[in-house]
Amino acid sequence: QVHLVESGGGSVQAGGSLRLSCAASGVPWRRNYLAWFRQVPGKERGGAAAIDIRGYTTYADSVKGRFTISKDIDKNTLYLQMNSLKPQDTAMYYCAADSWVDADSALETYDYEHWGQGTQVTVSS
Repeated sequence: QVHLVESGGGSVQAGGSLRLSCAASGVPWRRNYLAWFRQVPGKERGGAAAIDIRGYTTYADSVKGRFTISKDIDKNTLYLQMNSLKPQDTAMYYCAADSWVDADSALETYDYEHWGQGTQVTVSS
């Protein structure tokens, strides 16, 4: 059974940093495509960053240069380092995993089977 658990969310002021973590069980990190999504109430869940099995990364334009996605295969943990945070980054952040994701849709929710419960990030101005 696959189980993803996010942590590291919190409240920060604009310009600050947070590091999110996603610990996994029941899914081999080495053979999975992984991603971070985010969602605010009333809006669709959107992709923020993704990393494939080779380590190739994809970022949404809104986070490029500020967020860094990485993974530790030995620890089966996914990370999202978020720097220079803005109020518009406020959202619930979810990690996702799947055994295959097309490169063209790495930031699309429909390509991921497994999801965590989310961790809240709030950025104040």
